[in-house]
Amino acid sequence: MADVHAVMMAQMVSGAGFIAALDQSGGSTPGALKAYGVPDGSWSSDDEMFGLIHQMRVRIITAPSFGGDKVLAAILFEKTMDGDADGVPVPSALWRRGVVPFLKIDKGLEGEADGVQLMKPMPGLDALLARAKGLGVFGTKERSTIRLASRSGIAGIVEQQFAVAEQVIAAGLMPILEPEVLIKSPERAQAEMILKEEIARRLDTLTGDRRVMLKLSIPVEADLYAELAGHHRVARVVALSGGFGRAEASAALARNHGMIASFSRALLADLRHEMDDATFDRTLGAAIDEIYRGSTVKAPAG
Repeated sequence: MADVHAVMMAQMVSGAGFIAALDQSGGSTPGALKAYGVPDGSWSSDDEMFGLIHQMRVRIITAPSFGGDKVLAAILFEKTMDGDADGVPVPSALWRRGVVPFLKIDKGLEGEADGVQLMKPMPGLDALLARAKGLGVFGTKERSTIRLASRSGIAGIVEQQFAVAEQVIAAGLMPILEPEVLIKSPERAQAEMILKEEIARRLDTLTGDRRVMLKLSIPVEADLYAELAGHHRVARVVALSGGFGRAEASAALARNHGMIASFSRALLADLRHEMDDATFDRTLGAAIDEIYRGSTVKAPAG
């Protein structure tokens, strides 16, 4: 039997498709439920709220249209990782469908300083990584944000991202670094250029067989990150939708070679809890198809 980690690695490095981001955490869960058609007041405790979002996620990952032929991987919130789907742990349920499981590990953001928001401390990270690996999780994702084109602020973001990545790699997992340049940044193009330079510089410091994945905002300048996608230390570059609608995000993604989607809201926006199963799957399938095209069918370069 082939080594599962090696099979997952091959899928993430060269598979055709995209990553589903199903990792809304505590602060964003009410908004995600409201968008799904579950109104505020439908739960009386955090446990009930998380139960509702878990039902939504299980419905998504068990839908017939959700499979590894187009969805290469899914990023999970910790409570989702710890839950069940089809009577088995969610990471196992995903891999049965050919979808590689990832885990969101950051604990939210610090206040803005120097034009950026660093990640909050992650106490107990080593224990979480060990538990995730035991459940069959392949990799992790960690997010911080960039609002201004501050060289020192962006360098600090990149350094923190890579420091956490080294810890993830040491635990035998694949890190996805997500230093998000906010699409409403007044200095977006300049910030993206600095971010590219700082990431490239830091990639060159990795040793041994260390590799990372990058999750970046779709850049103002098409193909800005193509050089990073071709770097021998980068397993894959994926794009977040960042608040763009699905059509706009998918069209912009198609202009960026070597970049596939890792969308959340743009994937789930049309789903509603009151849909019957056939309508739900048809709606999800249409979103999957559109994002898959943006990830795999690219516009001519230049």
